Amino acid sequence: MSAAAGLAATSLAGCAAFSDSGGGSGGDSGTVSVVAAFYPLEFIASRVGGSHVIITDLTAPGAEPHDLELSVKETAEVSEADLVVYEKGFQAQVDAAVDQSNATTIDAGAVAGLEKIGHDGHDHEGGSTQGESTGLGDLDPHFWQDPLKMADVADAVAEQLATLDPDNASAYRSNAADLRSDLEALDGEYAAGLTGCTRNTVVVSHDAFGYLTRYGLEFESIAGLSPDAEPTPADLARLQDLIASDGITTVFGERLASPKMAQTLADDMGVSMKVLDPIEGLDSDTADQDYLSLMKENLAALQEANQCQ
Repeated sequence: MSAAAGLAATSLAGCAAFSDSGGGSGGDSGTVSVVAAFYPLEFIASRVGGSHVIITDLTAPGAEPHDLELSVKETAEVSEADLVVYEKGFQAQVDAAVDQSNATTIDAGAVAGLEKIGHDGHDHEGGSTQGESTGLGDLDPHFWQDPLKMADVADAVAEQLATLDPDNASAYRSNAADLRSDLEALDGEYAAGLTGCTRNTVVVSHDAFGYLTRYGLEFESIAGLSPDAEPTPADLARLQDLIASDGITTVFGERLASPKMAQTLADDMGVSMKVLDPIEGLDSDTADQDYLSLMKENLAALQEANQCQ
């Protein structure tokens, strides 16, 4: 287990290892019920838990996790789960449901170690500071763009599942180790694949990719942390100047949010508009993919746009 895994923020529920209520796993079956707040956390829980867990993803396929509103049923699922994996401050209604729950919880952001917005070392005037829709202050919630931070969260999930379900502890730890291996390999692909690039500035729809700056990229967003924030005319003028001066050939829109802003900017500048997936959720186009395959698609798109060798 990594050192970061020990930072998991947990809230232990009662004395029982499993839920006794109807919406939980039901201790009689020996299966742990896990609620994940949105897709990257569901991916981790699925890979680590395997066949020993039943997982509920609170954010439906095709939905934007920033805008999540919980139904009464989903609020009850949070309360009745054995384990809730969420990111405190990212989704207000999930936070509220967790506060009313006695479930064991893992705050993935605390485990991952969130970094400040603009942690690429740039001041980011305009767009990237707009539309902040989280309760995280100046912290960037999109840690899952860093595969190694994902691996730390996976280790924490394995340890908590091992505590809840000691009979299957070795399986959880083995699954987490396998996932860490996959994520470290992905990290290596990014490090190798984004060297020798003709340019390193990337224009994106919203400020979701800051954790990729450790591979040598710089990101400029049209909107801020919220994908539906509206840029000012000054923001757009700055981005137009940047595209022209840096010879940028691609403006990246994204899945789960309207491509209108990115398409308009690309059309105005006579450049391409392509998709860079923030991997906040799956939709009908990506239902047969997963976090790893989508990250590799993003890498290929970045290599092409930046003419990486």
